[in-house]
Amino acid sequence: MKTIVPTLKKYLKLILALVGLAAVVVWAGGFLGDKNKPGVLAHQPGVAIPEGAATLVVAVESAPVRVEVVGTTASEEKINLSARIPAYVSEIFASAGDRVAKGQVLLTLDDRDIRQQLAGAEAQLNQAQTEYDRAKQLFEREATTQQALTAAESMLAGARAQVEQVKVMLTYAQVTSPIDGIVTERRIEAGDLANPGMPLLAVYDPARMRLEAPVPVRLIDRLALGQAVEVALERPARVFPGTVSEIVSEVDAATRTQLVRVHLDGVAGDVLPGTFGRLWVAAEAREAIFVPASAVVHIGQLSFVQAVRDGRAVRRLVKTGPARGDSVEILSGLRAGDAILVTPIQEG
Repeated sequence: MKTIVPTLKKYLKLILALVGLAAVVVWAGGFLGDKNKPGVLAHQPGVAIPEGAATLVVAVESAPVRVEVVGTTASEEKINLSARIPAYVSEIFASAGDRVAKGQVLLTLDDRDIRQQLAGAEAQLNQAQTEYDRAKQLFEREATTQQALTAAESMLAGARAQVEQVKVMLTYAQVTSPIDGIVTERRIEAGDLANPGMPLLAVYDPARMRLEAPVPVRLIDRLALGQAVEVALERPARVFPGTVSEIVSEVDAATRTQLVRVHLDGVAGDVLPGTFGRLWVAAEAREAIFVPASAVVHIGQLSFVQAVRDGRAVRRLVKTGPARGDSVEILSGLRAGDAILVTPIQEG
């Protein structure tokens, strides 16, 4: 009997502790108080628009379309210089990139053989002159016939022609620049053998440059001879006004293009042959939406505008296109009739 009483007291304390813990949990959970019904907290999207903020109602407008055609620059006057006689190169006075003047000697050829021919031709001319003078004196004394005088005169004329021919060949030993320009190619060195027709040097005029661009056939009708166009070059990086100077009347079967040559205006010798360029060809206009560039906010790679709704500015994601002056094209995210802020409000 004495053993049972302490055991009951022990279990009674445990039961009372559990009941007290349950009461604390019920009270802490708010089960004994009045409950509030769930509701919706009032919230307005965006930020309030201050008084006087400039807004713009988006509208669709006609946008000109320009198609980009790539091409390369070239000189309108490029001359390949070649040898006219077979001879070894004696000296070269110009290299690629050198600016030269018209008539300037660029290289000389070994002319010793030609000078020997000239000496022989002049000796024959002297002999022919002597024979002619003798025949003329005899004819004046009626000691020879008219036929003999005519033969001597023919020999003299032939000898003179031979001398002149060799003198002309002697000038071929000097290769001169036919224009004021820049040497763009040098394909021979001193001591090399130059054969007739073999390219030696090339000279181009840097003041007369053009862009050569293969234009798709579908755009050819939008170009005409004498038409003013714009050309954007990679170097120097600026836009040049141009004039269509030639449209080649042959279609490339592989690319379905025609070669168009555009004369570049305002070139000051700073455009190099082979420079990459873009020719802008106007195509049919299309409908587009443009907004001021100041209305677009860029965060990382995302672009936003603030649309006006119920007196508040709400951020709206848009996709932008190419700029046009102080405006930028909106490709998606806005429709005609939407109102936006011209100058977005600082959020946060």
